[in-house]
Amino acid sequence: MITLLRHGEIKGGKRFRGSTDDPLTANGFDQMRSATKYPFTCDLVISSPLIRCASFASELSHKTSVPLLIEPRLKEMHFGDWEGRTSNQVYDDTPKALEQFWSDPQKYPPPKGERLQDFCARVLKAFARLIEHHRDQHLLLVTHGGVIRILLCHLQNIPLTKILELEVGYGARFIFAQKDKDHFVLLEQL
Repeated sequence: MITLLRHGEIKGGKRFRGSTDDPLTANGFDQMRSATKYPFTCDLVISSPLIRCASFASELSHKTSVPLLIEPRLKEMHFGDWEGRTSNQVYDDTPKALEQFWSDPQKYPPPKGERLQDFCARVLKAFARLIEHHRDQHLLLVTHGGVIRILLCHLQNIPLTKILELEVGYGARFIFAQKDKDHFVLLEQL
């Protein structure tokens, strides 16, 4: 099984935070604890190295004695010039660039940011490696909204053009069963 868990609420509010390493709020920790409360179990916790994921993953690993693996390729997409800025701030400076990104993120990446195709390739390569090396284990991936959207598209055969239509809130959890090498079924969404 594969469980995808998005980090909780972050200090500083909603912003473009790809590589910006802001910590969780107390509420953010509570959101993640709620998503992994008893009877939740797994065999391996795998986390993005960014503190908004790794801090909770470390806490959960310590509390449950489940091993923790930090996977750098599960970091969020880098937003270039938009890093650390709110949507309103970006819109005030470059409304056309933001509108183009929202309408077609594959064609219009953030200025100096990671291209969606590169981000997707990075995440899917990490995911394939994890699945291959940890067969028959229940993996918990503690990661970001963008990473989870990429994986939801991949696991459910959703076109990447629909990526921004997928709702993945703070503390969201998705559990998938692996039916065969390339076939996954969504069991639960929280």
